[in-house]
Amino acid sequence: MALHTMTDTTTTILLRVNGNEQKLTVDNRTTLLDALREGLGLTGTKKGCDMGQCGACTVLLDGRRVVSCLRLAVAADGHDVTTIEGIADADRLHPVQQAFLERDGFQCGYCTPGQICSAVAVLAEHAAGWPSAATADVRPDTAPVPLDAAEIRERMSGNLCRCGAYVSIVEAIGQASEELPS
Repeated sequence: MALHTMTDTTTTILLRVNGNEQKLTVDNRTTLLDALREGLGLTGTKKGCDMGQCGACTVLLDGRRVVSCLRLAVAADGHDVTTIEGIADADRLHPVQQAFLERDGFQCGYCTPGQICSAVAVLAEHAAGWPSAATADVRPDTAPVPLDAAEIRERMSGNLCRCGAYVSIVEAIGQASEELPS
């Protein structure tokens, strides 16, 4: 979808956020993160480093994970955005969210929304057969590799946890991978 209205410094954009169409007029320099937090009041997505290095601001853009602090809101015009607020299915937690609770995949919780959004994408990428840097055999005719701890760690390497809850995060993602249909 094309940009709707534009002045020298602002643009009106249309986003589908967590299944709902949202029309926003944003400064052309506004990041997707700030549009979500300040424009739409969706504060589950966190501002960590504001430089794309920590992953706290990870959201799904058309199903693929992005660090929203580096994506301009105008570049997301016409796209589907899923934030942590849109991961659950109504009153039922997503299997990744449930596993994070059961496995204590968080401590302070600040990075958890980005960790969960990334984990949801990791499971989709793995199910689609995408290799990672830890995947030994990347020939297209091979079966998907097991989603073991090394694979999970590599695939989640863009998300930092300053509390160090990595062991539980990896266990939670492994548990969720076993519960989701392939």
